[in-house]
Amino acid sequence: MHEIDIPAEVIESCIRFRGRRHAVERLDPARLALVVIDMQNAWVAAGLSPLEIPMTRAIIPNINRLTAATRAAGGLVAWTQSIFPAEHTQRVYETFGTPEWCDRIVADTAIGAPGHEIHREMDVAGEDIRVVKTRPSAFIQGSSDLEDRLRAQGRDIIVITGTLTNACCESSARDAAALGFLPIMVQDAMATRTDAEHNATLINMMQLTADVRSCDDVLALLAAGPV
Repeated sequence: MHEIDIPAEVIESCIRFRGRRHAVERLDPARLALVVIDMQNAWVAAGLSPLEIPMTRAIIPNINRLTAATRAAGGLVAWTQSIFPAEHTQRVYETFGTPEWCDRIVADTAIGAPGHEIHREMDVAGEDIRVVKTRPSAFIQGSSDLEDRLRAQGRDIIVITGTLTNACCESSARDAAALGFLPIMVQDAMATRTDAEHNATLINMMQLTADVRSCDDVLALLAAGPV
């Protein structure tokens, strides 16, 4: 897993600003959804796609610990599966990758392709919800119906895991916060390319957008229950 490195001055700044390190100190499972971002084969399976993030395989056990504990406590588990619509992908990413790369990620994540499927080691249960998203954020307009499905069940606290920390996880957390959800990002249940990118997101998000917790922290909060 990524080596977590949050500077002491950032932690101290949070404490000065809100009187404590963490924004969230209790969890109500009836309001909680664990959102697992894009733990599908394109990112997780070795050698399948240029989208592969090798560190994703290290976070599988922690995500599965969280899915089991969330269900046991009465929370909801939601899985996102990304696709890359061809027209949007070629327009938005044409300056960031080659045409061949764009074509490949469109094909690798298409519904029905092996890369679209949630990785076989993930703990997916029948009562979980699945959503297809078409943008990095699951919450931006037109990307998915996740917001509506969570609101329909009264789930306004979201625990975010998955990949990439600094892309789809961060984008989803930012948009969720803007919509009035309370995000928690699990530092050892998210993955990206490098420790530097991972920590940069944690440092930015923990100050005004999302609480940042370890897997063990979240499990302890779930066990403690609401106030």
